[in-house]
Amino acid sequence: MKETSRSARRRGRRPRPRSAVPVALVAAGALVCLVVAFRPGGHPADAGRPAASAAGGSRETSDPGRATAAGSTSPTAGRSPDPTVSPSVSARPSGTSARPSASTAPRAAATAASLAGRIRPGAVYRGVATTYDAGNGDGSCSYGPSDDVLTAAMNHTDYETSTACGAYVLVRAAGGATVTVRITNECPTGCAPGQLDLSAQAFARLAKLSAGRIPITWKLLSPGAPGTVALRYKTGSSRYWCALQVIGHRNPVARLELRSDGGWRRLPRTAYNYFLAEDGGGCGGTVRITDIYGERLTVEGIALRPDAVQPTRLQFARH
Repeated sequence: MKETSRSARRRGRRPRPRSAVPVALVAAGALVCLVVAFRPGGHPADAGRPAASAAGGSRETSDPGRATAAGSTSPTAGRSPDPTVSPSVSARPSGTSARPSASTAPRAAATAASLAGRIRPGAVYRGVATTYDAGNGDGSCSYGPSDDVLTAAMNHTDYETSTACGAYVLVRAAGGATVTVRITNECPTGCAPGQLDLSAQAFARLAKLSAGRIPITWKLLSPGAPGTVALRYKTGSSRYWCALQVIGHRNPVARLELRSDGGWRRLPRTAYNYFLAEDGGGCGGTVRITDIYGERLTVEGIALRPDAVQPTRLQFARH
């Protein structure tokens, strides 16, 4: 009723000028803005900003490659590798190995096939096992006397001018018994391809010695912990003639080179398992050894000391 009477009283007043109406509307709008601005919870000035994060934390993307320490990011983390940079293979200490990636495995297999000669990684060979008296452990490979009684003499064909020397092979009998032997000797020409002449101790792991001759299969191994590689100059070696031997290698040796004035010089291999430099070029210098997988070990500081086993800190990788 009050509101009705007030309106009635206003109708009896003198009309205001038209120009006063817009001014009144503007004033009313300003009043509304002030009311909204100071109303609890009203923040029109923040309408275009993101909501504040919870205290004590931060919000990041779900890209795991960018996260480093808690609550921080790295400017380089999560980036794609530079396509112009190729990975490199560094020398590995003795007893370590690296598994080849899918892209390098075919290349490694091809390298092994080209360097291995007759005894190739992954191949299974069939033949017979016979036995002989290994004596003091010495043989055609010229390693000298040894306490290692689990040895074998490789047939002449697979011996391949001492290429088989030092190789570790797993021998399996028809009944399933196995023995791992190291090649230290050559079986005479009477031994057929695939045949192994085992030490009596090794043969006894497969069958009774009275059997004399049994069918077998065998394959190349890359054993776990054979120690480190050593080098030995043959008796009579000098700066004018030398012969050099590799001892204690995990994988069969494919090449031996000496560094001379003209670069790396590859030495021929003898049937008694020495690499020969008849003119002395490079004797007493840096030596580079390559196994059948293509890995190279470079050895420096080996003195030209005949008939002395000189150890290194190097070993080929396990395969």
